[in-house]
Amino acid sequence: MSGIYLARTNQKLNFTRIHLEQLKQAQVDTSWNKHALIESYNESVLFHLTSAYDAFLREIAEAYSVDTEALDGYRSLAVKMEATGVESPELKQLSQLENNDEGWLHKMMAAYEACWHGSDKQEQIDETNSVSEIHVLQVNPDHAEDKAIIAEYETWFNALSALIDSLREGMQEW
Repeated sequence: MSGIYLARTNQKLNFTRIHLEQLKQAQVDTSWNKHALIESYNESVLFHLTSAYDAFLREIAEAYSVDTEALDGYRSLAVKMEATGVESPELKQLSQLENNDEGWLHKMMAAYEACWHGSDKQEQIDETNSVSEIHVLQVNPDHAEDKAIIAEYETWFNALSALIDSLREGMQEW
């Protein structure tokens, strides 16, 4: 095992920690771009959390000698592992976490996915609106929920870190 993905997972967890700290600092910032900083760090925390999870999936694949380059998320890894006839207790646990709509991993992945979508609602264009006008939907426009969002991100970060540590221990036993 080369450990490339182990290092990448650790790197992404560290980046998450750094961006969480920057997000907290942005809360007390008094500059004109405070809200842009907050939104930017919100998304970067989600990006690094999700990237850490993706790197960890590749770490699992590497441990079980599955091609890491063709992976596209948990389900892709599950299909590849099933094709080789290998059972993985790590995948069983990840399956439970990803498929639990109320669980932290499912919510984390949904929050990251939401970064790529502005709105699912198509607004009716009337004569007073320009067709070329750009409409941006801000998820948290008044920033009233910022403290709760940070707390949720910290919970996800701690849960992901603990999960990775726990599953790594199990993989080392083999």
